[in-house]
Amino acid sequence: MEKWFFLLGLLFFGPVFLLYGFWSHWEPIGSMALGLIIGMWGMVGVYLWRVGSRIDERPEDDPYADITADSDYGVFSPWSWWPLVLGLAATLVFLGAAAGWWLTGIGVVLGIIGLVGQVLEFSRGQHAH
Repeated sequence: MEKWFFLLGLLFFGPVFLLYGFWSHWEPIGSMALGLIIGMWGMVGVYLWRVGSRIDERPEDDPYADITADSDYGVFSPWSWWPLVLGLAATLVFLGAAAGWWLTGIGVVLGIIGLVGQVLEFSRGQHAH
């Protein structure tokens, strides 16, 4: 079903490309960007179409499938703050590229602290194994 998302997206990007081209007198940067978007969406859509025609229907595509799951999805720590720390670190790293490189250094240090905290979260404290 995801192939239709990409293939029908071409019905949107195609006319937008033509309208933008005519109104901007084929300005090179925007026209090239929209043309590349059409190409990328088309490649993904055709790929998903071809692969989907070769394989059987997946269980998640069956509307009558049983949705109860007895399988284990993994071990996740409840009430963990480390993903927030990692998100803030990534924000500082990317903000540093735009506002000042000193922020990137702070983001990298905070990211290392957050990564170590997330990896070792089950080694100590309330959720230790």
